[in-house]
Amino acid sequence: MAADDKDAKTGGTESARWLKELEKFAKGTFWEHLGLRAVDVAEERTIIALDAKPEHLNGMDIVHGGVLASMLDSAMGLAVMRAYPGRRIVTTNLNVHFVAPMKTGTLTAVAEIAHKSRTTITVQASVTDAAGKLGTIGTGSFRLLD
Repeated sequence: MAADDKDAKTGGTESARWLKELEKFAKGTFWEHLGLRAVDVAEERTIIALDAKPEHLNGMDIVHGGVLASMLDSAMGLAVMRAYPGRRIVTTNLNVHFVAPMKTGTLTAVAEIAHKSRTTITVQASVTDAAGKLGTIGTGSFRLLD
């Protein structure tokens, strides 16, 4: 989880410690490969960002839908991981709506937990560009494995 101290607003020692552990866990993973970074990590709400570059674009010079879906999934998964530290979680459902094309530049995904049951958590998220233009919205269901 390539977040540096100036980007991550963790709001306390426990959150900062949690983020440091997550950074180690994410080293060498798809998160790092995409270039994602944590911007704000709080209980039940997270903000992540990506500096979209030419390698994130498809043949039409817009950000590839898989990149945007991955941003949603990652932001939502991070929100659940923060709400349930130490628990293993998996995505069981991901609904994505591409509402406007996104270009290179800073993209931000904000995720908030919408509902919790004993083993399933439902999260909603959106991706916007630096100007605040909405590009993608989605919901996801996540299962607590243990």
